[in-house]
Amino acid sequence: MVTSGIGARPENTRPGVLARRPLTWFFLIAFAGAWIVEAPVVLSRTGTGLLPYTLPPLVVVLLIAAATFTGPTVAAFVMARATEGRDGPKRLLRRYVMWRVKVRWYLFVLLVFPATEVLGAIVLPGVAASAQPLTIGLAAGYPLAFVTTFVLGGPLGEEPGWRGFALPRLQAVCGPLGGGSLLGVMWALWHLPLFWSGVWTPLSVPNVVMFILMITLLTILMTWVYNNVGGSLLITMLMHASFNTFADKVVGPLFPAPVLDEYALLPELVGFGVAAVVVVVATRGRLSYTGGRGSSEAGPAVVPT
Repeated sequence: MVTSGIGARPENTRPGVLARRPLTWFFLIAFAGAWIVEAPVVLSRTGTGLLPYTLPPLVVVLLIAAATFTGPTVAAFVMARATEGRDGPKRLLRRYVMWRVKVRWYLFVLLVFPATEVLGAIVLPGVAASAQPLTIGLAAGYPLAFVTTFVLGGPLGEEPGWRGFALPRLQAVCGPLGGGSLLGVMWALWHLPLFWSGVWTPLSVPNVVMFILMITLLTILMTWVYNNVGGSLLITMLMHASFNTFADKVVGPLFPAPVLDEYALLPELVGFGVAAVVVVVATRGRLSYTGGRGSSEAGPAVVPT
């Protein structure tokens, strides 16, 4: 284990209101911070009449990016300060640059993991037959798309909250599988306003259900990776950017099958589902977690390796 002091309060101090229910307050701040920023986009797209105008696409993108940083990131740093004192935010920041992990984890999050999306696609009816050749333009544009996604597409703004603050505490309270699954559901629900943004997957009941299932399975996989890299946020950010970019810039263009026009999440749902089952069975549900369950929301004192 790598001692990190996560959840440890300064000595001789009494917990404040936020520190008494850190997970509850974290999710409240994360949801409110994002949904308030996204509200203009949603209200302009749903025909409510409250904001009867169409926002330019650039404004929509910027609002969504702002929601990312005003939600989980703000919540993480506020709660780290409330629960761990002045050193809490510093410890969180240090995990942004934890790059000293085994090379195989870089290979996994950048190459092996996105390959599950391709496997999840080609087993679907009619998808393999729609395959297009990989172009030089697509390959050349991938690095820039990856960097853009890393900064504005969620990883940099979300991971400090989901994996940086919430996951270690949820694992301590609910165990790795239970904590990871609960975080997956909360993470998925946090994204719901984006279905009304006009720039995301088409809004339908099947797509919403698939999204919640897919994110939950993904979170189980990310929990396993997190536990194996000592809680490095850099690795989880890279993993987050990897599957997002690969889905948008590789799987979509290479497999323009009609079924993916309507249900674009199917490759991820299938690929992540198979991978999650393999990991859960191989680790007997422990997801490489070496800590134990706690009895409160205080959070663990360590980040497992």
